[in-house]
Amino acid sequence: MAVATIEASPLSTGQGRPRDLTLTRADAVARRLLFIPPESGASDSDAQRLFSTSILISALRCLLTYVAFPVITPLVGALTGVAPIIGIPIAVVALVFDGLGIRRFFQARHRLRWPITAIYLAVMGLVSYLLAGDIAHFI
Repeated sequence: MAVATIEASPLSTGQGRPRDLTLTRADAVARRLLFIPPESGASDSDAQRLFSTSILISALRCLLTYVAFPVITPLVGALTGVAPIIGIPIAVVALVFDGLGIRRFFQARHRLRWPITAIYLAVMGLVSYLLAGDIAHFI
């Protein structure tokens, strides 16, 4: 009995199915904006892992800003004003991971790259708003 095998390529889905190599005009523009070489590829699992990490960091930022600092800092008293000092670096790291996540989804040519990009952009908008508020705290 002969068994057919499919060679894995950098542009495979990791499930034995070849990835659609055709790019829409919007995909080509996005890949150019994200500095992704034409033949570059990544796995879906890498993209999903980075998505989880970046959303977790953004969620941590929001959790600290809206839950931990408003509740804990008044109880401690001495830590008032510490939120922006901690919030700024976390926001910057979150924005970097969000950008890397978008890039990885396009690099992997993931089938959900556009909806995930919309989620990333919404999260990045919220984190940017919080970052601007933290920076304004010092001005």
